[in-house]
Amino acid sequence: MSGPENFAVARTPRLTAVDATRGIALLGMVAVHSLYEERSPGHPSTSYLLFGGRAAAAFAVLAGVGIAFITGRRRVRRIDFGITAAMLGTRALVIGTIGLLLGYTDASLAVVILPFYALLFLFALPLVFLPSWAVASVGIAVAAVVPPLTHLLRPRLPVPGLDNFEFGDVVKQPLQYLSELTITGEYPALAWIAYICAGLVIGRLTLSRLKVAITLLGTGVIFAAGAAAVSWVLLHRFGGLTAIWSAQPASGLTVPETTELLNVGGDGTTPTSTAWWLAIDGPHTGTTADLIGTTGTAFAVLGLLLLSEHMRGVFARRAIAVALAPLAAAGSMTLTFYTVHIVFLNSDYDVYTPAAGYALQVAGVLLVGLAWRATAGKGPLEALVSAIVSRAKRWVEPPRHQEPVSVDGPV
Repeated sequence: MSGPENFAVARTPRLTAVDATRGIALLGMVAVHSLYEERSPGHPSTSYLLFGGRAAAAFAVLAGVGIAFITGRRRVRRIDFGITAAMLGTRALVIGTIGLLLGYTDASLAVVILPFYALLFLFALPLVFLPSWAVASVGIAVAAVVPPLTHLLRPRLPVPGLDNFEFGDVVKQPLQYLSELTITGEYPALAWIAYICAGLVIGRLTLSRLKVAITLLGTGVIFAAGAAAVSWVLLHRFGGLTAIWSAQPASGLTVPETTELLNVGGDGTTPTSTAWWLAIDGPHTGTTADLIGTTGTAFAVLGLLLLSEHMRGVFARRAIAVALAPLAAAGSMTLTFYTVHIVFLNSDYDVYTPAAGYALQVAGVLLVGLAWRATAGKGPLEALVSAIVSRAKRWVEPPRHQEPVSVDGPV
C-alpha cells in the first residue's frame, strides 16, 4: 500500500472504552479545577489524590492514541509526510489558537492545557514515521533523560510566570512563552513527549483483543505501583527526603511550600536546589517517577474499560454499555467541554460552592454529551477542527487520490 492510501481508514465505530477513558479524564480535570486541592494545609483532598496529575496525563496519553488513529494505526510512510504534516500541524494550530483565546482566564483557577497540547502534536510528527519499538524507545529515553536534563537547564531559563498566555504575550515574550511551553510550565511539553509515545504505541495495537486489555491493565498497575515504590525507597531508605529538607533554604520555598510540594504536588517542575527532588513522584512534578506512574494510571484505566467490554452475559454487557455511554459521549467532545468548563470557571455564572459547582458541571457534561452525540454527532469545536483539518489535507493531497480519510482524533 502506498501514498495517501495509508490514511484510508475504515469508518468503523469509535472504541467506546477509549472515549470513556477520555471522559473520565475530563471529569477528573474538572474536579482538579473545581474542588479543593487540600483538605488541610499540606494534605491533599480525596479528589486530588485520585485525579491530581493523573487526569492531565491521561489526556496526553490519549492524545497519542488519537494520533495513532488519525494516521491509520500504523507506521506512516515517508511519502506521506506532506499530508501527515498538514493533518497534525493544522490540528495543532487550531487547538493552540483556542488555547490562546482562553488566555484571558485566571491561571490560579486553571492553567489552560491547550497550548501545551498543541505543541505535543508538533512533537508527534517525526514519531509517526517510526516503528512502534522505536517510538517506545523514544518514550523511555524521554522519561529517563529529560527530567534530569531540564533539572540542570532550569536555573539558566526565565522564571516561569505560570500564567495563561494570550496572543499579545506570545509576541512580546516569545522566549518566555517557548520556555514555559517546553520546560518550565505546568505541562512541560518536552517531558510530556513520553505520554505521546506511550499513547501512539497503544493506539497501534488491536485494542479490541482481550489479551491487549489484560496487558494494558497489568502493565499500568506495575508502572503506577512501581514508580511509587521506587520513589518511596529513594526518599525514605536512601536519604532523599533528608537531603531535600537540608537544601530547603536554597530552594526558594518556605517550609509550608516545601511540605505542600512533597505531599500535594507541584506546578510542572521541582526546585533545583538538590537532585534528590527528582526522586519524588508527586502530581505535576515532571520527574521520571511522576511520568511513569501517571502513564501507568492511564494504561490501567483504559485496560480496565477495554476489559469490561469482554464481560460475558447479556445483562452484564448491557449494564457496562449503559454505564459507559455517557462517559464515552463526553469523551468524544472533550475539546468543547473543556473549553466551556474553563469559560464557566471564569464567568459570573460560577456562584456555587465547589461541590455544587462540580456536580452541576458533571451533570451537564454527561447529559448534554449524550444528547448532543445522539443528535448532532461531533461536538461543535470538534467539528470545527475536523473541517479545518480536512480542508488542509485536501490542499496537500495529490488530486488523483480520492480515498476517504478519517480525521477524527483526540479532540
